[in-house]
Amino acid sequence: MSIDLTPAPVNPAELPTPHGYSHGTLSGNSLYLGGQTALDADMQIVPGGIVEQFRQAFGNVLATLRTVGGVPEDLVSITIYLTDIPDYQAHGREIGKVWRELAGPVYPAMAGIGTTGLWQPEAVIEIVGVAVVPDERLVRPSVVHSG
Repeated sequence: MSIDLTPAPVNPAELPTPHGYSHGTLSGNSLYLGGQTALDADMQIVPGGIVEQFRQAFGNVLATLRTVGGVPEDLVSITIYLTDIPDYQAHGREIGKVWRELAGPVYPAMAGIGTTGLWQPEAVIEIVGVAVVPDERLVRPSVVHSG
């Protein structure tokens, strides 16, 4: 049995239409999750601070994961970029509660990295990750090639 390693873009219908990037890329069973900020469907960063932005950004990651049949337990690595690490730390319990609400009690390998800015100036968090989805749940997106 041959594994299809051809990279396929993954772009959930419920997320903003990407221009010049993909929300994720599937190669074999590995899903590489592109950076997600707290953009909502109207291409606006959700207001309210780090907890609300974490909820939206992580929800965007999970939407991309679900598109290929994945579940939160399939996440193997998450990197969180933060413009204000002390703010994230001060709200750690609330953020942990949101994580458990959205993903349950399983945590992948994680890193938090401080940065001076993100693509959208009002964004305070961006999340990237990698997931490995088992064959029995994997849904490969159809790839549209333009000529």
